[in-house]
Amino acid sequence: MNSIKKIASFTVNHEKLLPGIYVSRKDGDTVTYDLRTRIPNTDDLMDNATMHSLEHMFATYIRNSEIADDVVYFGPMGCQTGFYLLVNGKENDVILSVVKATLEKIIAHTGDIFGKSAIECGNFRNLSLEKAKTEAKRYLDVLNSKESWDFLYE
Repeated sequence: MNSIKKIASFTVNHEKLLPGIYVSRKDGDTVTYDLRTRIPNTDDLMDNATMHSLEHMFATYIRNSEIADDVVYFGPMGCQTGFYLLVNGKENDVILSVVKATLEKIIAHTGDIFGKSAIECGNFRNLSLEKAKTEAKRYLDVLNSKESWDFLYE
């Protein structure tokens, strides 16, 4: 067991993490962004419906954005504190701008959540547009609270 290396995210001190946007790793041209929406190890974590709902909305909108061809993956962190966004070959300021625009689209969205049917989703009953909008607004407020982000874990 001693030969198993810790993954990069386990080397970050989660007791000091605040909501924000961070680069967690780079693999060639692919950059993994941690979109931290919540403070880890608190009683204020996303419930499954919130996480699931925001995932459906964000993944759809970002895969229809100007960086659509560069998005490799978007999905939730199992710890319920945010999401991973993997993107090829874009500058941090471009990612921040697109993430903010995506959140704004979610907040303004009318109609049903994308993929809200038994054919499209394995747990379609566990989706709430209101929860997605609330979490998107909460996270957008975090991202707008700073004039600039350094994208590094401190």
